[in-house]
Amino acid sequence: MGDGCEDRIFRATKALKDTDLTRVRGVSGVEWAVKLFQRSPRRPDSCGKFATCILLGLDDATLTGAPRKMLLGSWQRLQEPDSIVIDNAGYILLFPGEPLELDRELEMNDHKVKIVGISDASAPFLSNPVIHTRYSEAVNFIGRERTQLSYVLVRPQPGLNAEEVCRRIEAQTGLRARTTDQFRWDCILYYLKNTGIPVNFGITITIALIVGTVVAGQTFYLFTLENLKQFGALKAIGVTNWRLTGMVLLQAFTAGVMGFGLGTGMAAAFFEMTLQKIATRGIILMWQSVAITGGCILFVVIIASLLSIRRVVVLETAAVFRG
Repeated sequence: MGDGCEDRIFRATKALKDTDLTRVRGVSGVEWAVKLFQRSPRRPDSCGKFATCILLGLDDATLTGAPRKMLLGSWQRLQEPDSIVIDNAGYILLFPGEPLELDRELEMNDHKVKIVGISDASAPFLSNPVIHTRYSEAVNFIGRERTQLSYVLVRPQPGLNAEEVCRRIEAQTGLRARTTDQFRWDCILYYLKNTGIPVNFGITITIALIVGTVVAGQTFYLFTLENLKQFGALKAIGVTNWRLTGMVLLQAFTAGVMGFGLGTGMAAAFFEMTLQKIATRGIILMWQSVAITGGCILFVVIIASLLSIRRVVVLETAAVFRG
């Protein structure tokens, strides 16, 4: 839930008022609602190095949103004063080459904090440490502001659709309410619309398609030229143009399927081998990517086959045997 601005995302939101939490709790269909704080303060001091981290402040009473997959320690210990849970990648960044250890002290914005847990948190878009703590602790790490509530987490009552509850919240409070999927797509579309990611990847993919089409087309065309006599002989004995076209397409699709299988297999093996690496964690091979790649390969195969098919169709039998 945010303030209604279309271009706001997880890492850049306008703070809510504390009274907004009470307003949301009063909406019909809301089972419970709790606070969530999110900022990017300076990373805990280590060997004189400073960087930003992703700081999440959880509801003090319920700790809703705490990481459930822990490598060491317990998220329940967040009830202790000046305590944090840091993700594994963040710990390795702070203490490279050292074993995982609890109760180590760090400094965050001149506040001493203690590591009470090490989590296996999902990889963020940016490679910053992910730190969980209580809401009351998080606001002290950042410094008090007039408004500091980032989000309100809401659970709809049993039997009610989340989208319907979101519509009720927006109508009654004027705040922007989003379901999990809607919020996820808001973040994705923000990066697509406001960063150079789609342009950079789009140029790379376009060049790959052009080069692939030209190389494959040239290969099939050379195959056709080298076998014009055989095609002519087949036409002379009554093989139709449709049958010859099918032969060219069969070869093209066979080569395309083999190339697609080998390429996808190598990509899947690479992602599997690097899945547990800290630097490449969270990078997976999605079935949507495989499907889109298959569509691109099909496009390349069809375009590359057109010139060869045209050469076979317009072939004159007499021209093959002319001495």
